[in-house]
Amino acid sequence: MNDTIPDLDRALGFTIPARHARGRVVRLGAALESVLAAHSYPPAIEALLAEALTLAALVGSTLKDEGGQLTMQTRTEAGVIRLLVCDYRGGEVRGYIEYDADRLAEMPEQPSLFALFGQGYLAITFDLATSGERYQGIVPLDGDTLAQAVESYFVQSEQIPSLVRFGMRRGADGRLAAGGLLLQHLPEGEVGRERLHTRLDHPEWEHVAALGQTTGADELADPALPLETLVWRLFNEEDEVRVLASTPMSRGCRCTPEHILSVLSKFPVEERREMADEAGIISVDCAFCATKFPVGAEDLVPVR
Repeated sequence: MNDTIPDLDRALGFTIPARHARGRVVRLGAALESVLAAHSYPPAIEALLAEALTLAALVGSTLKDEGGQLTMQTRTEAGVIRLLVCDYRGGEVRGYIEYDADRLAEMPEQPSLFALFGQGYLAITFDLATSGERYQGIVPLDGDTLAQAVESYFVQSEQIPSLVRFGMRRGADGRLAAGGLLLQHLPEGEVGRERLHTRLDHPEWEHVAALGQTTGADELADPALPLETLVWRLFNEEDEVRVLASTPMSRGCRCTPEHILSVLSKFPVEERREMADEAGIISVDCAFCATKFPVGAEDLVPVR
């Protein structure tokens, strides 16, 4: 009998001082299943959204601004995937995918990224609550996975040598789990180093990246393997690995009745009447969690 407590729904950061490197591992369980349960996604779309949510949690949890938000969104031209969007804020993740079901049905069981997106792009946006600043980078979806696109984002947009890995598995109990690993060479200014984009072949980074590449997808997504143990397996021969505070993860959606009312109240009365059905009800659907909010068009107080 296995009494191990599953290690799920949290992110763990760490640094390797002697190698001038930092990393983060994340594993999602109930948070992931909660997002996926809102829609009946076919396996290929489910796997794609699981990867996107894991990457959003992985990168978003590096934000030092507690109120900041990371958003990942794809842009496609005539692709099977019309829209993929997910975000992270304060330990909460959410996301959804719009797709052409008829075209997807004509594809192989495991279609390639190009088959799904065609000439697609991934936009990664950081919104900082403290300063109000926004940063965005856009990279083409020309690799085999979303993880490779995120890797390209850091190298191209931020000039930070990075390694990104992803894994997903469904246990014997039918529960889904997904995990990710992000490794990066510390950029200039953090430890007074030279500008790194001129030295992508730095031996310190090559060593860390080589170890990171040995990480198996099953390890990343194994609920029975504590995240601290995963980090130790990779870097136990290093002189020092500093483990940082972990971040709990959960499914979050901001579609509260109060938020819906505040948004609708900003519309003029005539526009609200046009939105309403014959009974005078405006039905608002949240694409993220598939919740429906019925609101009486005449019951709203206009915002002045």
